[in-house]
Amino acid sequence: MLWWGVASALLANVLYSTGFVLEKRALAALPALSTRHPARLIRHLLGSPLWLGGSLALAAGFAAQLAVYRTLPIAAAQGIFISGLVLLLLMSSVLLGERTSGRERQSIAAILMALALVVASLRHEDARAIARTAPPLTLLALAVPSLAASLLLYRSAELRARRRHRLPTAGVSYGVAVGLLYGVSSLAIKGVSGLLDFHDIPAAVAAATALLRSPYPYLLLFTGAAGLVLSQTALQRCRASVIVPVCTTVTCVFTVACGTVAFGEPLPGDPLRLALRLGGTAVALTVLLALPRHEAPPTPVPGAPARQDHAPPSVPTSPQVAAAPVNRTRKATNRPSGQAT
Repeated sequence: MLWWGVASALLANVLYSTGFVLEKRALAALPALSTRHPARLIRHLLGSPLWLGGSLALAAGFAAQLAVYRTLPIAAAQGIFISGLVLLLLMSSVLLGERTSGRERQSIAAILMALALVVASLRHEDARAIARTAPPLTLLALAVPSLAASLLLYRSAELRARRRHRLPTAGVSYGVAVGLLYGVSSLAIKGVSGLLDFHDIPAAVAAATALLRSPYPYLLLFTGAAGLVLSQTALQRCRASVIVPVCTTVTCVFTVACGTVAFGEPLPGDPLRLALRLGGTAVALTVLLALPRHEAPPTPVPGAPARQDHAPPSVPTSPQVAAAPVNRTRKATNRPSGQAT
């Protein structure tokens, strides 16, 4: 069961990467999306067959993620999910033509190291430590502030992006905001997977009743709707090779930290295995901090005129406007000599 979970996690990585790349290609052909018009945004998305294909791939990845959470502890699952960033960066370079910087290429090696550390920390006895549900109050105490922080951070990124004479954002702020949103969604997916039981009809009915009484499906509905609007807008504006790695890294770190607390899954007792698992998470966080916050300015072409970011004020050409200062001067000089000026 343990290695079945590892295989399911790697399959989810392939599906998620494929889905994001297809959606990014579809978004390039759509009109500019805005979070202020969510109904129009959804209408444009549903009218794109390529975007629908990407969404189906993401839905299949969601199903694989349910299987992962039933067979692997939270910390181990998230460490493997991070490895999907390598495939995403490669696919975005080949299929989307997004050139990665040297720092981003270095992050690929760091991500592979994180994957190796987490997989090395796994043992078969970890399957017995998997928790199925979390106390609702504990879960909500972690989820509600995180959702509020996500929305506020996204709004702040939107306001900064609208300022004139500003370098184009690389999407790190957007990625962090959406990552927090999907981190809460990941906790909800973990809870749903723990309540699913299809051994027989009575067990399935009891599982469905327990699921509806829990906060998990409602958190999924909110994060799914909000994530659709926010993530697609951010993905259209910024490179997928930046948005998705930042989002995935934040989601994984958030899920490991908050999920371990909410679901009470113990970390490995062996010091070496504990160091390997925590070390993998630390490497993933380092990847996030190493990514640039803004796109590099375009390299000037030799012989081309320099681009002026701040245009000089325009000179008035209308004869009436040009003569206005002269007329005021003439009126001032024609006043009687004793009149105050």
